[in-house]
Amino acid sequence: MSQQKIAPYGSWKSPITSDFIVAGAVGLTQVTIDGDDIYWIEARPSEAGRNVIVRRDARGSVMDVTPAPFNSRTRVHEYGGGTYVVQGGSVYFSNFVDQRIYQRSGDAEPRAFTAPAEMRFADALVDGQRERLVCVREDHSEPGREAINSIVSIKLNDSEQNCGEVLVSGNDFYSSPRLSPEGDRLAWLTWNHPNMPWDGCELWLGQLQADGTLRASRRVAGGKYESIFQPTWSPDGVLYFVSDRGGWWNICRSNDRGDEEVLCGMDAEFGMPQWVFGMSSYAFESVERIVCSYIQKGKSSLATIDTRSGAFTPIESEFTDIQYLRASPGQAVFRAGSPDRPASIVRLNFSNMQFEVLRRARR
Repeated sequence: MSQQKIAPYGSWKSPITSDFIVAGAVGLTQVTIDGDDIYWIEARPSEAGRNVIVRRDARGSVMDVTPAPFNSRTRVHEYGGGTYVVQGGSVYFSNFVDQRIYQRSGDAEPRAFTAPAEMRFADALVDGQRERLVCVREDHSEPGREAINSIVSIKLNDSEQNCGEVLVSGNDFYSSPRLSPEGDRLAWLTWNHPNMPWDGCELWLGQLQADGTLRASRRVAGGKYESIFQPTWSPDGVLYFVSDRGGWWNICRSNDRGDEEVLCGMDAEFGMPQWVFGMSSYAFESVERIVCSYIQKGKSSLATIDTRSGAFTPIESEFTDIQYLRASPGQAVFRAGSPDRPASIVRLNFSNMQFEVLRRARR
């Protein structure tokens, strides 16, 4: 029998420590689909909070993509998010210690992709036609001056590491550069002090030239008092986004006249406050079908929306918090949880409408 000890009030040392509570737990964020592979980020308390990119292949094998001591985390806007992008198995990620972008393919060692400088990068996309990355850059090179935000391009085949060429600049903040399927248009979000993006921001669209520069840029939607969330291109090249112009964050699209058209108007939130980069509440399973999460009375639910008719079809699930939703033909993948279920990476198979848990935050 253990011996009892008496200690003064307030000085008793509990055997239940913070390390004991988080042992075996991970944080799950930033889901991505690349072909048959599914990726996500795991924040691991057991590794001093290191953020690890994890891949699950078509056979169900799960492996770490970023070896220790790499920590896939960016400090752009300080809140981070949008730390990596994958295309064709090549992974580009921001490393927390030096804020440089690194690239890893297969089992090769990660290589630095940007020059050592007071620059931070986030929310990248791969522009395969022009062999470059396009991303948000935050310039901290001048001490005592507020950081400068811009959207830049970084050549994939540049033998000399660089910090990118500016494509868009002039405003206080940028996010969500998104390339059209044809590669001829670039959309992005921007806003200025004192707004946060959920107060008001603008969606812009520009035409890309063969040399990668932008021309004929114009505002598509948004403003000082209209919040835009998650611009996304449909597979057939229509620009979709979420707008709160009607009082609720509803999914909209830009029609042939360039006007803002509500796809499915509801008293529900299809968007959320954009605290970090890379947030996603809807995705295209096909040209005709959007998979989405929406919030009513504080609870997240799943649904599909027919892009032709606007028909809204709820999907029954036991999840009440759904984020980082991605989709590809036949499936949707997202992070989900509920009061009695730990946060998990979950896949919905549309062939049988069954949910499969791929990874739990706590085993």
